[in-house]
Amino acid sequence: MIQTASIDAVMRALADPTRRAVFEQIVLSKEITVVELTRASTVTQGAVSQHLKALKLAGLVAERPEGRNVYYRAAPEGLAPLVDWMSHYGTFWRERFADLRSLLKEIDP
Repeated sequence: MIQTASIDAVMRALADPTRRAVFEQIVLSKEITVVELTRASTVTQGAVSQHLKALKLAGLVAERPEGRNVYYRAAPEGLAPLVDWMSHYGTFWRERFADLRSLLKEIDP
């Protein structure tokens, strides 16, 4: 069964292009700090921190504090609700295309 709240949180988190860019940077790194993310971004450290908070709440990133630094890494399991949702609609469209193919064969054998 698809959990709507989780899907909403993941979609909301990934809807923002800057947040998506931050997430992609995290995915490309084993672990990365806010400072490193800020250097690779066009936004302020405060904005990066806010994006990280949204990604963390959506379950897309995990953090590991070490001294004064916090290291962020991607949490692939956070994408599971989105993958499930897309899989559901992939099946839906495959069935519709199969029906359309059958109908077209009947119309023009």
